[in-house]
Amino acid sequence: MTMRLGLSLPQFRQYTPGRDVATVARAAEVIGFDSLWAFERLLVPENPSQGLFGVPGLPWPDRYRSVAEPLMTLATAGAVTDRVRLGTSVLVAPLHLPFQLAKQLATLDAATGGGRLLAGLGTGWSHDEYAASGAAPFAERGAQLEETLDVFTAVWGPDPVSYTGKRTVIAESEVGPKPTRPIPVLLAASGRPALDRLARRADGWLPIGVPFERLPAAWSAIREAAERHGRDASALQMIGRANISIRATPVAEESRPQFTGSREQIVADVVAAAEAGMHELLLDLQGSARDAQELVDLASQFHTAVRAAGVAAVQPPAAAHGCDV
Repeated sequence: MTMRLGLSLPQFRQYTPGRDVATVARAAEVIGFDSLWAFERLLVPENPSQGLFGVPGLPWPDRYRSVAEPLMTLATAGAVTDRVRLGTSVLVAPLHLPFQLAKQLATLDAATGGGRLLAGLGTGWSHDEYAASGAAPFAERGAQLEETLDVFTAVWGPDPVSYTGKRTVIAESEVGPKPTRPIPVLLAASGRPALDRLARRADGWLPIGVPFERLPAAWSAIREAAERHGRDASALQMIGRANISIRATPVAEESRPQFTGSREQIVADVVAAAEAGMHELLLDLQGSARDAQELVDLASQFHTAVRAAGVAAVQPPAAAHGCDV
């Protein structure tokens, strides 16, 4: 049983964006993590138009009141590391202008040595964030993501670049820098249209909160759909996210959310994720630590515990460079 392990970088208000991101990134590479990740949260409205995740009445957590920008966070981590891959889980793509985002990702890939970047994208759920970004209406988020993927293909491809979409028009132009290779795109998809987009266009799936017992069937359906679209399903990757909440005592199993409970329960969940077929799991421990040193200590403890529980590391191909997604 093998599975790569990733770590979420410190983005919350108790951390200093430059210093603490660099400290945690360096330590994670030494510990043996395979990847480092950042997520996107623009704001917390004082009078939200909807509850958290769109659930009526569900309050937004205080930790979202200050979240460092993900691409700047990854750039900081990339500048002080050599091996670990750098990913977003997730970047809400329709909050960004497609051409500018394509340029930012290509530049980040080039600036961090090439071949390390993973673009994990979603469509988000917050009406307030969409209103603040001004990039696209919430109702058009799926179509905007499709156009963004089209623009990625054009901008990351050979010059001259040209593209005509609903909002983006690129006359024949030279556009650089280019990424080392087309940056792998991973999608956080759950509904039917999003899962179809994943099967048609993505290099992998970012499941969050899917019950472990449902993962194998869901993954099989995605792979079968990709093959129907004429794609090589064996190249797709499933990279999960563990939003970890550590409790001092065990939580009753019948009411326990994933990755919530004692350290032993959380390690058991990581093992269950590997058994369900995940290729990689990123551990988000930043909310369980008071500072960067405590985050590093927790990361080291969990990495050791997971490997001791029988989840072996994935050995990269001898001649590989950068991402193998």
